[in-house]
Amino acid sequence: MTEMAATRMERNGRMVLKGYATLSIASLSSAGHEIVVPKPKSFAFARIRVEVIRLVALIPAGQFTTYGSIAVHMNVTARHVASVLSRLTEDESATLQWHRVVGADARISPNMDTALSRKQRARLRAEGMKIDARGFIQDCDTHFHLVGPRRSIRWSQG
Repeated sequence: MTEMAATRMERNGRMVLKGYATLSIASLSSAGHEIVVPKPKSFAFARIRVEVIRLVALIPAGQFTTYGSIAVHMNVTARHVASVLSRLTEDESATLQWHRVVGADARISPNMDTALSRKQRARLRAEGMKIDARGFIQDCDTHFHLVGPRRSIRWSQG
């Protein structure tokens, strides 16, 4: 399957993406599963969403990356990445290791809901990261996960 292989179909006003081996959050490796997500504004955003989820799932335990690092790799903005992660379904949020994505300065977002911020801090600490009182990850060079080089992708093209 190619890296960006994805098909779409409508079902009761919602978009269903099929074809990604890593699309299934429950078992990020088995093909044939599908995730039903609210219909995005465009097919390009649906493709971006799938790729953000795939990249976040690849971050190893004990490491973190930034919204910007994912964005540079995907050739989108950090706001695209943040938007996708802020709109995860309950099932995706429970399964996907979203807490491993932080702001550009290796800091837990100060704009995040307090309960989510505490949950992110607790999960990162449980994976061995030290976080100061202001939410900065200490010794961040040791724990940083490099997503990869910039790719030239046209998300609007199928």
